[in-house]
Amino acid sequence: MQRADLPASLGEIFNVQQAREAGVSASRLRARDLTKPYRGVRTDPARTDPPAEEDDRLSAGRRAELDLMRRARQYGMRMSDEAFFTHITAAVMWGVPLPTGTVTEILDVGMLAPGRAPRGAGIRGHQIAAHLGSAWVHPLHTLRVASPATTWAMLGAVLQHPYDLVAAADHLVRIPRMPGGFEPAPGARTEACATVTQLAAAVTSGRRVGIGALREALPRVRTGASSRRETWLRLILIDAGLPEPMLDHDVRDADGRFIACLDLAYPDLRIGVEYDGDHHRTDAGQWAHDVDRLDRLAEEGWRIIRATRTHIFSMQGVVTQRVRAAIDSRT
Repeated sequence: MQRADLPASLGEIFNVQQAREAGVSASRLRARDLTKPYRGVRTDPARTDPPAEEDDRLSAGRRAELDLMRRARQYGMRMSDEAFFTHITAAVMWGVPLPTGTVTEILDVGMLAPGRAPRGAGIRGHQIAAHLGSAWVHPLHTLRVASPATTWAMLGAVLQHPYDLVAAADHLVRIPRMPGGFEPAPGARTEACATVTQLAAAVTSGRRVGIGALREALPRVRTGASSRRETWLRLILIDAGLPEPMLDHDVRDADGRFIACLDLAYPDLRIGVEYDGDHHRTDAGQWAHDVDRLDRLAEEGWRIIRATRTHIFSMQGVVTQRVRAAIDSRT
């Protein structure tokens, strides 16, 4: 027997109440072609679009984030009006860079006291003191989520390495810009998710798990870092006793023509420090661009130290030694 088509208005994910109001029978909602990720929620796999980022080159971490967001959209169909996504789930929704393995299949869902922590399969419920949290409707995902500042404060109890807590804050306070100017890319957001003042207010709102780590991280937050690894690189240099570098530094030639935007820089010494991700090696176009860019920087008298993932996480002394030697040679 051929199954009745579902109304187009329901989309890929819908709840049972919406379906019944659209005239879908109870027996149709029990059909095996629909998946049931959560009680009262249905997903129509036939209408599932592959994520825009679907690519064999996606990292395991990015795949985990996309899967978590899919589950969040599903659970959002049955979430109460007072509940909201928190902790790791909220961090993923705000695009916070997280260490590999941090994102799992579990959704963090909270409720302000005196409401009870949500419960259910695949859910990690949290009861949150009213003065320690605020919830927004996410501007892109249209789901209720902890505010960016509240999300960061929650990560104080989750992230193990202090550099990662700083990197999370750096991401939230970064003002998006294109290299060479502050005009954003078409369609990109134009404002930071949060301000340092808002992060500070979250820290001082009251005692919470991880408050010590938050207090230590806050003074180290900067607005110019564009990635987790750039934050790590900055902190590695500072903690080795080296001067604090400038972030996101635009280099121009004598005629004012833009040459490059350096991850970290000591402009007075014409020393730059760059993080090279794996795509710099595997993408032929990127590699050619890098060669031309480095040649132009050298012509302008810049000394560039390049760091890889291995340097940042396993061979930090190599980077600090090279930067120190470059500084010594120019002072």
